[in-house]
Amino acid sequence: MLHRKTLLISIVLTLAVLMTSCTTQKETNGTVEQQQTEQTTQQQADVSPEQTGDDPVDPAATVDVGSLDATLTSRALPVQEYTNLIVHFIDVGQADCILLQLPNTQTMLIDGGSRSSTQTVLNYLNTKEIETIDYLVITHPHEDHIGGLPEVIDTYEIGEIYMPRVSHNTQIFERLLTAIQDNDYQINQAKAGTVILSVPDLHIEIIAPVSDTYRDLNNYSTVVRLTYKNVSFLFTGDAETLSENEITGNIQADVLKVAHHGSNSSTSEAFLEKVNPSYAIIFVGRNNTYGHPSEDLLTRLSATGAEVYRTDECGTIIATTDGNRTEIVISR
Repeated sequence: MLHRKTLLISIVLTLAVLMTSCTTQKETNGTVEQQQTEQTTQQQADVSPEQTGDDPVDPAATVDVGSLDATLTSRALPVQEYTNLIVHFIDVGQADCILLQLPNTQTMLIDGGSRSSTQTVLNYLNTKEIETIDYLVITHPHEDHIGGLPEVIDTYEIGEIYMPRVSHNTQIFERLLTAIQDNDYQINQAKAGTVILSVPDLHIEIIAPVSDTYRDLNNYSTVVRLTYKNVSFLFTGDAETLSENEITGNIQADVLKVAHHGSNSSTSEAFLEKVNPSYAIIFVGRNNTYGHPSEDLLTRLSATGAEVYRTDECGTIIATTDGNRTEIVISR
């Protein structure tokens, strides 16, 4: 018990430092820019620079680290005409990992699979000749979403990191924070209304979590909506019905990443009516012990007319779009 408490305190302190240092650094940079503008005739000053499942998470294992709003930045390049958006739903078993090759030549990674799939993730990124991950989105601290990320962060150049304001007292989450800290990265808080990138024809926005606290860690999941010209994607992490019901605004999407491996506690009928997807992608492991995907969920998807693709049956699934038409390719 003492070890768990010590680990929890260490994690909370590290997360607080990473988030607040992001705010402090950006505020400092803003102050310096103002001073340089006002003192143009003076010499420029030196500036110092896991487990998933349907059971609720024990509230004692989930800690809110306070109000830590972070100033967000975008390092976007102009969208190049006639280029495609390519979304790779990497087969990592009963886990999540999505690579996005954006039409402006940048890259985004949403989650990093489980610890057991770390090498699968690294190998896949290498085959795609990835050198920089411009945007890393961590949906929530469960092992099957963050297990491979410490090695990813140690291996690749990372631009912006987005993660919800929640902690989890596990060794893998501590390893994740250590990797971020050791590489001198900071964390931008993922919350509804945060725009990750907005340039002509391409808009990426976080639409959940809406609330600050939840009993179930899954409901902290970062939900991202991406629109490229006339095609939209919705990436839902493990968000449950409670989080889905809190989302406001347009959530229509041509391609839906089904939440929580197809659990019956997510992707409600009302939610599906609003999303109205043409394609539904489910991350699920073969012969998993959770009963995923739920038969009730599959029935709801069938009622929408969406084409359903599952990683246990299809392997890695790749969606390619020019912003008007979308093509789905499977690896097996």
